[in-house]
Amino acid sequence: MKWMLVVLVGGMTPVNTDLVFEKFADCLSAEEQMRKHYADAFEVWDRWAAENIPKRRDYSKARDLQARRLLSNVGTCIPHGAGDQQPITAPPASAGAPQPGASPSPQPSPRG
Repeated sequence: MKWMLVVLVGGMTPVNTDLVFEKFADCLSAEEQMRKHYADAFEVWDRWAAENIPKRRDYSKARDLQARRLLSNVGTCIPHGAGDQQPITAPPASAGAPQPGASPSPQPSPRG
């Protein structure tokens, strides 16, 4: 089985990286390298900010924002089937869709 690295931007929004690995361990290693890269980038920014943002309060706010922006991106490895999976098809029309010619159910009148 192959594995694909997917990045969850902000910890929520999945972004496909198109990085596919033969081994799960290789995928996990790539995810670890990605996290280290983000942590290194944050450390470089933090050193710069400590020297260049004069007010402690402004620095603290900027640091929190930058930490959320960089450190909340996480990676995950998901199984990747290269062409061996069947495409997902739409459910049949009879599954919950209203039938043509059927009258809509009456709606209650709004209370005023």
